[in-house]
Amino acid sequence: MDQLLDAARGALGNAHTPYSGYTVGAALATDDGRVYTGCNVEIANYSNSLHAEEVALGTAVADGHRTFERLAVVSGERDGVTPCGMCRQSLAEFCPPEFEIACDTGTGVETYALGDLLPEPISADHLDREGHR
Repeated sequence: MDQLLDAARGALGNAHTPYSGYTVGAALATDDGRVYTGCNVEIANYSNSLHAEEVALGTAVADGHRTFERLAVVSGERDGVTPCGMCRQSLAEFCPPEFEIACDTGTGVETYALGDLLPEPISADHLDREGHR
């Protein structure tokens, strides 16, 4: 996990945060050992901003990956930031409830299971039940 956290810390330097100054880096490990990093990219209207976790996930998916082992998230504040609800839902599309998320607290690492952070994600099963598929 240390290498994954180091990769997430390395991504902090690429963050574009001219409005909040709050940098976030993420590193996502695939099932074959590749690591994809992402950083947050703020846009002036904020709603078009990209989160570090979704940048890492999107890059990995665009590269053909669909199975992931773990995620590390670090902020420049080293405050233990966890993925937001939107990023949790995006991760749930590809990752099981036991998927591990490590968050740098500055004095250590807090580790969570995705299912604990997002206990009832919307899934393809919901779409099937509603007749939307």
